[in-house]
Amino acid sequence: MSNIKFFSGEEFPLEMHKVRIVQKLELLPIEERLECMKKAGNNTFLLNNRDVFMDMLTDSGVNAMSDRQQSAMLVADDSYAGSETFVRLKSKLKEIFGTEYFLPAHQGRACENIISQALVKPGTIVPMNYHFTTTKAHINVNGGIVIETITDEGIKVNSYNQFKGNMDLQKLEEVIENNGSEKIAFVRMEAGTNLIGGQPFSLENIREVNKICKKYNVPLVLDASLLADNLHFIKVREDAYKDKSIREITMEMANQCDIIYFSARKLGFARGGGIITNNEDLYLKMRELVTLYEGFLTYGGMSVREMEALTVGLDETMDENVINQAPQFISYMTEELIKRGVPVVTPAGGLGCHLDAMKFVDHIPQNQYPAGALASALYIASGARGMERGTLSEARDEDGNEPLANMELLRLAMPRRVFTLSQVKYVIDRITWLYENRHLIGGLKFVEEPKTLRFFFGRLEAVSDWQEELVKKFRQDFADSL
Repeated sequence: MSNIKFFSGEEFPLEMHKVRIVQKLELLPIEERLECMKKAGNNTFLLNNRDVFMDMLTDSGVNAMSDRQQSAMLVADDSYAGSETFVRLKSKLKEIFGTEYFLPAHQGRACENIISQALVKPGTIVPMNYHFTTTKAHINVNGGIVIETITDEGIKVNSYNQFKGNMDLQKLEEVIENNGSEKIAFVRMEAGTNLIGGQPFSLENIREVNKICKKYNVPLVLDASLLADNLHFIKVREDAYKDKSIREITMEMANQCDIIYFSARKLGFARGGGIITNNEDLYLKMRELVTLYEGFLTYGGMSVREMEALTVGLDETMDENVINQAPQFISYMTEELIKRGVPVVTPAGGLGCHLDAMKFVDHIPQNQYPAGALASALYIASGARGMERGTLSEARDEDGNEPLANMELLRLAMPRRVFTLSQVKYVIDRITWLYENRHLIGGLKFVEEPKTLRFFFGRLEAVSDWQEELVKKFRQDFADSL
C-alpha cells in the first residue's frame, strides 16, 4: 500500500487493488449466533463458515489470489514425473532464495514432520525464538524437547521493542553450552512469532544467530510461513535495510539459513508447502520422507494448479505494495482500538490484531480460558470469528496439570486482500461495545478434551448463563440491528 496523504488529515490504509470477484456474506441475528456458538462447543474452529460474517480465524489458505495467479493455474503441467510446473516453481524459489534443492509438501506442518523425523532424536533439544503448536507437537512426538530462547521483551504484551521476535543470543548460547552441541537437533527461527502476536525478528538478529550456529556446527532452520510480514517490518523498522529492496532482504535472510520451510497457505497466497536448502546432505536425508508421506518429488501432495499459483504468488510477495497491506490494516485496527482503551498487543505485528484477554476480561481465571471465552463472546456480538491463542492452545503435562500460557490472546487475523476498511471498522465497533460490557463475559470449561492439539476440536461450555446475558444487553443497546 502506497504512502498516501489525505487532504482531510485523516490517516487510514488505501487498498492498492480492485475487487473483481465477490463472495456473498451472511450476518445472522445475534440469537442465532448464540445457538451456533453453543453447537460448536464454544470452539470457533467448529463453526460452519456459512454462519460466519467475517472469518478472522487465520490467514492460512484464505488469502485472495490475484488475477495473475488465477490465470497461471490454467497452464499447469499435470505430468506425474518431470512436470514443467515443478521446474517453474523450483526455479522461482532459486531466484528468490538462492536455493538448489526443493522438496514440495502438502502444507507447512508436513514440512515440520519431515524435518523433525530427519533431525530430531529422543532427548535432543530444539531452541527457538518461540514455538508454534504443530511445530512443538512434531518435535515432541519424535522425542525432542523445545526450549524457548526469545528475548524477555518478546513475552511482554506491551512494548516499544520493534523486533519482539528476536532470539536472545545469550540464552541460545547458554542452551548449547549447557547441553552440548551434539544434543541440539537444530535451532529454529520463526519469521513472525505466531503465538505472541505475529512479532518479527530483525535481519541483524538472524545473522547473529547464524554465527552461533556456525560456531557450534548446528543447523539453522527458518519457518518462513509468515515471511511476508517479517520482510515488511525489516524494510520499515530496521534502519540498515530501509534502502534495500524486498528481494535483497529476502536473499540476505536466506543466506543465513541451512533449511527454510514454509506453508504456502500463508506465504505465496496458495495452498501447499515446501522445504528448500543448499545442503545436499540434509536434502538427501529428507528426500525419502517426502516420497513416503507426501507423494512424488515433483508435487509432494500439492495440486500442480496450486503450484503454478504459488510460483506467481512468491513473485508478488517480493512487491512491497502487495505485502504491506495486511500489516497496515493490522496497524490501523490496533491504533483505533488503543484510542478506545481496548487492551491489545503492541507494537502491532503481522498476521492479525491481537486482543489482550488477560486485561480485557481480567476477572476470568486462566484455567477458565479467558481468550477462548473472549473469542466466543466476540462471535456472539459480531459474527466475526477469531482464534484463541493462550492456555487453551497449550496442552496438559503428563500428570494432567494445566500449564498457563505466557499470554492470553484473541487473534483476529487479517487475510491478505480479503477485507475492506468498512468491515474492519465494523469489527472495531463491536469490540469496543464488548469491552464496555466485558463484565458480562464469563469463563469456559471443557466437556470434551482431546489429548493432542485440543484447541482444534475440543468442546467447551460456559460456566454460567453469561452468554444469554450478553445477548440480552446487545438487544437493549442495538434493538433490531443484527
